[in-house]
Amino acid sequence: MSYNIAIDGPAGAGKSTIAKKLAARLGFVYVDTGAMYRTIALYLLRQGIGPQDEEAIAEAVQKVDVGISYEDGAQQVYLNGENVSSLIRTEKVSQMTSQTSVYLPVREKLVELQKKLAAAENVIMDGRDIGTCVLPNADVKIYMTASVEVRAKRRYLELTQKGAQCSLQEIEQEISERDYRDMHREHSPLRQAEDAVLLDTSELTIEQVVDAMEEIVKARGIFAAWK
Repeated sequence: MSYNIAIDGPAGAGKSTIAKKLAARLGFVYVDTGAMYRTIALYLLRQGIGPQDEEAIAEAVQKVDVGISYEDGAQQVYLNGENVSSLIRTEKVSQMTSQTSVYLPVREKLVELQKKLAAAENVIMDGRDIGTCVLPNADVKIYMTASVEVRAKRRYLELTQKGAQCSLQEIEQEISERDYRDMHREHSPLRQAEDAVLLDTSELTIEQVVDAMEEIVKARGIFAAWK
């Protein structure tokens, strides 16, 4: 029997960072669903397909193979056999991901893979619709969020530390617009599952968030099953 933890929330909430640390602490496999969608977006960008061309996107998705492997405990993402883990974190890919993940063919292709992974392993999966659509029967569901201002500042610091030139105001606007798209898309919109625990991380450090999540897992009474 496998155990599943679903973490959902808006862009920039720090889901991936926290999920990785929690997975390492609990000995679970971390599945970065966002990386899968980003890989599709990268492929579409390379093919010169616009985010509004739904017909071309639906056709292109059928030609994409997204693979995942775990090397030295880290998830590596492959696009048609090419390791693209270091190429899918740009702002351009982020925007394309948000715009193209709304299309049903994209979601159907990746959800199938995600469900297979969850059935075979103890996994922590983070995304926008994990607890509501991908893993509706997950043992633990957490909706992780933070204010737009806090998320924008985190992203700004991350980019400037890498030497990138960026505007805090523009990042805040982009996050607000992405929130709206994610929450109002036709297929699998971002929302908190009815049985998910709400966790606002605006005033918490990374370690405090991980500690809080571990307590949530313990409270569900299944912690001893794998610890």
